[in-house]
Amino acid sequence: MTDLRLADPGHEGSWLNDPVHRRYLRADAERQVRFFALSLRGDGGFDALDHDAQPLLRQGQELHTTTRLVHSFALASAAGFGGTEEIVDAGMRYLWTVHRDPMHGGYLWSVDENGVHDGSKLAYGHVFVLLAASSAALIGHPLAQTLMEDILTVLDTRYSDEGRALFQDEFTRDWQVFSDYRGMNANMHGTEALLAAYEATGDRRHLDRAGDILDFFTRSMAGEYGNRIPEHYTSDWEVDPDYSGNPMFRPAGTTPGHSLEFARLMLHHWDLAGRPEGDTVGRARALVTQALSDAWREDGGLVYTLNAAGGVAIPDRYWWPVTEGIGALASLLKISADAKLEAWYRRLWKFAHGALIDRERGGWYPELGEDGRPVSRQFIGKPDIYHALQADLLPLAPGLSRSIEGLRDTRGA
Repeated sequence: MTDLRLADPGHEGSWLNDPVHRRYLRADAERQVRFFALSLRGDGGFDALDHDAQPLLRQGQELHTTTRLVHSFALASAAGFGGTEEIVDAGMRYLWTVHRDPMHGGYLWSVDENGVHDGSKLAYGHVFVLLAASSAALIGHPLAQTLMEDILTVLDTRYSDEGRALFQDEFTRDWQVFSDYRGMNANMHGTEALLAAYEATGDRRHLDRAGDILDFFTRSMAGEYGNRIPEHYTSDWEVDPDYSGNPMFRPAGTTPGHSLEFARLMLHHWDLAGRPEGDTVGRARALVTQALSDAWREDGGLVYTLNAAGGVAIPDRYWWPVTEGIGALASLLKISADAKLEAWYRRLWKFAHGALIDRERGGWYPELGEDGRPVSRQFIGKPDIYHALQADLLPLAPGLSRSIEGLRDTRGA
C-alpha cells in the first residue's frame, strides 16, 4: 500500500482541518481495522495477535480485550469501514454467553476453551462491558439493550462504594471482598463508560455520576497534587502513596497518560452537559500541559510513570500515552486554535508516524526500547486496537462528544 503523507506542509491552520492529514487518519484506521479483524476465531472468541497478525498462544481471553474490540469496531462501523459488524456481533455474543457468569452474575475476567480461566470480578473489566454495550447500542445492535440493563444493575449493586459515585475495585467470582484497594483507573474508564451510556440512553443519572467522578479526580485530587492525579487509594479514598502493584496495570506513583485521558473525558462531559460556564477547559488544559511537560522525552515519546516528587520513575515508552495525548489535544484544538497545543499535536503525530505505527501490516507497536525500536517486555504482540484507533477517529469527529454520531457525518469527507 502506498503510504499517505502525514499532513500537507503547505496547509494553513490546524492539522485537524487539513484534508491530507484527515486522509492519513482514515488510512491508518483502515489498516488497524483490517489487522485486528483477523483476531476473530471460529468459535466467536478473539485471539491475541503477534506483530504479523498471527495468533499468540492462548492464555485466556480477558474481558477488557473483548469489550474494547466491540467498542472500537462500533466506532469503525460508524466511520464507514466494512466488515466491522461481524466483530461487534461476535464480541457482544461472547460477552453474553461466555464472559457473563450465569452462576453468580457479573462478568468473568478471563475465559478459555475449558471455561473459567480467571473468575475474578474486576470493576475495570465491568465498566468496559458498559462501554461496549453503549457503543453497540449506538449502532443498533440487538443485544445491546439486554446487556446494558444487566451491566448497569451489576455496577449499581456490586461496585457502588457506600453511596459514593466512585466505583470500588475487586471481588472473587462469588463476590467476596479480597482487598480494600481503590483505584483511579477503573473510575476513569467508568467515567468513559457512563458518558457513552448517557449518549445511548439519555438517562441524566449517568452524566451526573460521571461528573461526580471527574470532580473527585480532576478537581480535588489534581488540585491538591499539582495537576497530577494519584493512582492508588485506601478503602476510605485517602491517597495511598506506598502502594505498588502489578507493574503494568498498577505501578506506583502517577501516570501522565491517565491525566491526558482524564482531560479528554472532562471536555467530553462538559460538552454533553451543555458547555456550562466555569473552569473546565482551563483545568483540562492544565492537566495536558503538566503531563506533556512531565513526560516528554528528549528522544521522543512519553514516559510511563512519575514518582511522588514528579520525577521520572518508569521511563519506558508505550504507545497508549501518545494516543491519549493526541485525543486530548484534538479536543482542546476543536474548542479554540492555539499555536502551542497545535505544535504538541503535530509533535506527537510525527513521533507516532516515525516510531509506533506499523504502516505495512497495520496496528501500532506497543513498546519501544532505548534504541527507539519495538521491543516485547511488558507487551507481547499488538495487544489491542482501542487506544490507537481512537487516536485516528476521534480527531476526525467534528465535536467533543457523540463521536459515533459525528463519525457518520465524516464518511467520504
